[in-house]
Amino acid sequence: MPLELIILLASLLVSWLVFNWAVKVLKASISTAIALAVIVLSMQLMFGIGPSQLFQYIISLPETLWKIVFGK
Repeated sequence: MPLELIILLASLLVSWLVFNWAVKVLKASISTAIALAVIVLSMQLMFGIGPSQLFQYIISLPETLWKIVFGK
């Protein structure tokens, strides 16, 4: 086999592997985004907690955990 053909086959294989990896990452990202959107929407509809309130709680979460763990 000529060297050029081997390089072509190797580059096609690497391209295919990178493409499959990118598709898997995109699927995981989209499913995570949809799950987060469903959670935020359900919290807003069921409990009246808006995205800004949820974001403020997430920001203050490390401080709250620190107080719980160390009792200050």
